[in-house]
Amino acid sequence: MELNNLKPAEGSTKAGKRIGRGQGSGKGGTAARGHKGAKSRSGYSKKIGFEGGQMPLQRRVPKFGFTNINRKEYVGVNLDKLQEMVDNGRIKDTVTLDVLVENRLARKNDLVKILGRGELKAKLNITVHKFTATAKAAIEKAGGEAVAL
Repeated sequence: MELNNLKPAEGSTKAGKRIGRGQGSGKGGTAARGHKGAKSRSGYSKKIGFEGGQMPLQRRVPKFGFTNINRKEYVGVNLDKLQEMVDNGRIKDTVTLDVLVENRLARKNDLVKILGRGELKAKLNITVHKFTATAKAAIEKAGGEAVAL
Protein backbone atom coordinates (compact mmCIF):
# COMPACT_ATOMS: atom_id res chain seq x y z
CA MET A 1 0.00 0.00 0.00
CA GLU A 2 1.33 3.38 -1.01
CA LEU A 3 0.10 6.93 -0.47
CA ASN A 4 -0.88 7.14 -4.12
CA ASN A 5 -3.32 4.23 -3.98
CA LEU A 6 -5.15 4.94 -0.71
CA LYS A 7 -8.92 5.14 -1.01
CA PRO A 8 -11.94 4.80 1.34
CA ALA A 9 -13.42 1.36 1.94
CA GLU A 10 -16.09 0.16 -0.47
CA GLY A 11 -19.50 1.68 0.38
CA SER A 12 -18.19 3.88 3.21
CA THR A 13 -18.72 7.18 1.42
CA LYS A 14 -21.52 8.53 -0.70
CA ALA A 15 -20.90 11.06 -3.46
CA GLY A 16 -23.74 13.55 -2.80
CA LYS A 17 -25.37 15.67 -5.47
CA ARG A 18 -23.11 18.69 -6.22
CA ILE A 19 -25.23 21.76 -5.60
CA GLY A 20 -24.87 25.06 -7.45
CA ARG A 21 -22.72 23.73 -10.29
CA GLY A 22 -24.75 24.76 -13.31
CA GLN A 23 -28.12 23.98 -14.88
CA GLY A 24 -26.97 20.66 -16.34
CA SER A 25 -26.51 19.18 -12.85
CA GLY A 26 -30.20 19.52 -12.00
CA LYS A 27 -29.31 21.54 -8.88
CA GLY A 28 -28.18 24.79 -10.49
CA GLY A 29 -29.98 28.14 -10.49
CA THR A 30 -31.22 28.57 -6.94
CA ALA A 31 -28.94 25.74 -5.71
CA ALA A 32 -31.87 23.99 -3.95
CA ARG A 33 -32.52 27.05 -1.75
CA GLY A 34 -35.83 28.07 -3.32
CA HIS A 35 -36.72 31.60 -4.38
CA LYS A 36 -36.23 34.73 -2.21
CA GLY A 37 -36.31 34.99 1.56
CA ALA A 38 -33.54 35.03 4.16
CA LYS A 39 -32.71 31.33 3.78
CA SER A 40 -31.91 31.76 0.11
CA ARG A 41 -29.24 34.36 0.78
CA SER A 42 -25.59 33.94 1.69
CA GLY A 43 -24.63 34.72 5.28
CA TYR A 44 -27.98 33.55 6.66
CA SER A 45 -28.00 32.01 10.12
CA LYS A 46 -31.04 31.46 12.31
CA LYS A 47 -30.79 33.36 15.59
CA ILE A 48 -30.87 31.41 18.86
CA GLY A 49 -34.44 31.29 20.18
CA PHE A 50 -35.97 32.36 16.85
CA GLU A 51 -39.56 31.10 16.58
CA GLY A 52 -40.42 31.99 13.00
CA GLY A 53 -41.35 35.57 13.78
CA GLN A 54 -43.54 34.68 16.77
CA MET A 55 -42.51 36.59 19.92
CA PRO A 56 -39.75 34.40 21.41
CA LEU A 57 -40.19 32.78 24.81
CA GLN A 58 -37.46 34.82 26.49
CA ARG A 59 -39.29 38.02 25.45
CA ARG A 60 -42.83 36.76 26.24
CA VAL A 61 -41.99 35.86 29.85
CA PRO A 62 -41.84 38.89 32.16
CA LYS A 63 -38.69 39.90 33.99
CA PHE A 64 -39.07 39.07 37.66
CA GLY A 65 -37.20 39.48 40.92
CA PHE A 66 -33.70 40.52 41.80
CA THR A 67 -30.41 38.63 41.92
CA ASN A 68 -27.86 39.87 44.39
CA ILE A 69 -24.44 39.54 42.73
CA ASN A 70 -22.71 39.60 46.12
CA ARG A 71 -24.71 36.68 47.58
CA LYS A 72 -22.68 34.04 49.42
CA GLU A 73 -23.90 30.45 49.17
CA TYR A 74 -23.14 28.26 52.17
CA VAL A 75 -23.20 24.46 52.22
CA GLY A 76 -25.20 23.32 55.24
CA VAL A 77 -23.98 20.47 57.44
CA ASN A 78 -26.32 19.36 60.23
CA LEU A 79 -25.31 18.17 63.70
CA ASP A 80 -26.99 14.78 63.22
CA LYS A 81 -24.76 14.20 60.17
CA LEU A 82 -21.65 15.00 62.24
CA GLN A 83 -22.83 12.67 65.02
CA GLU A 84 -23.37 9.91 62.44
CA MET A 85 -19.79 10.40 61.18
CA VAL A 86 -18.48 10.17 64.76
CA ASP A 87 -20.45 6.93 65.30
CA ASN A 88 -18.99 5.48 62.08
CA GLY A 89 -15.48 6.41 63.20
CA ARG A 90 -14.82 8.81 60.30
CA ILE A 91 -14.42 11.81 62.61
CA LYS A 92 -12.37 11.76 65.82
CA ASP A 93 -12.39 15.03 67.78
CA THR A 94 -11.69 17.87 65.32
CA VAL A 95 -13.75 18.91 62.34
CA THR A 96 -12.18 21.24 59.78
CA LEU A 97 -12.96 22.02 56.16
CA ASP A 98 -10.39 19.38 55.08
CA VAL A 99 -12.20 16.69 57.10
CA LEU A 100 -15.54 17.65 55.56
CA VAL A 101 -14.02 17.57 52.06
CA GLU A 102 -12.51 14.14 52.78
CA ASN A 103 -15.95 12.84 53.81
CA ARG A 104 -17.62 14.51 50.81
CA LEU A 105 -19.87 16.78 52.87
CA ALA A 106 -18.41 19.83 51.07
CA ARG A 107 -16.03 20.77 48.29
CA LYS A 108 -12.71 22.50 48.89
CA ASN A 109 -13.86 25.96 47.71
CA ASP A 110 -17.23 25.87 49.50
CA LEU A 111 -18.28 28.04 52.40
CA VAL A 112 -19.63 25.78 55.17
CA LYS A 113 -22.29 26.51 57.77
CA ILE A 114 -23.11 24.16 60.64
CA LEU A 115 -26.87 23.81 61.13
CA GLY A 116 -28.68 22.76 64.32
CA ARG A 117 -30.80 19.77 63.25
CA GLY A 118 -30.40 16.67 65.43
CA GLU A 119 -28.39 16.34 68.61
CA LEU A 120 -24.67 16.11 69.19
CA LYS A 121 -23.31 13.85 71.94
CA ALA A 122 -19.63 13.88 70.95
CA LYS A 123 -17.18 16.54 72.09
CA LEU A 124 -15.99 18.14 68.86
CA ASN A 125 -13.78 21.12 68.03
CA ILE A 126 -15.35 22.45 64.85
CA THR A 127 -13.69 25.09 62.65
CA VAL A 128 -15.82 26.26 59.72
CA HIS A 129 -17.10 29.54 58.24
CA LYS A 130 -20.42 29.94 60.09
CA PHE A 131 -22.69 28.43 62.74
CA THR A 132 -26.37 28.85 63.52
CA ALA A 133 -27.13 29.92 67.10
CA THR A 134 -28.72 26.55 67.95
CA ALA A 135 -25.77 24.62 66.47
CA LYS A 136 -23.24 26.70 68.42
CA ALA A 137 -25.19 26.18 71.64
CA ALA A 138 -25.44 22.40 71.06
CA ILE A 139 -21.70 22.09 70.32
CA GLU A 140 -20.74 24.01 73.46
CA LYS A 141 -23.29 22.05 75.55
CA ALA A 142 -21.61 18.81 74.44
CA GLY A 143 -18.25 20.23 75.65
CA GLY A 144 -16.91 21.11 72.23
CA GLU A 145 -15.70 24.32 70.66
CA ALA A 146 -17.15 26.25 67.72
CA VAL A 147 -14.58 28.40 65.90
CA ALA A 148 -15.61 30.57 62.96
CA LEU A 149 -13.03 31.08 60.21
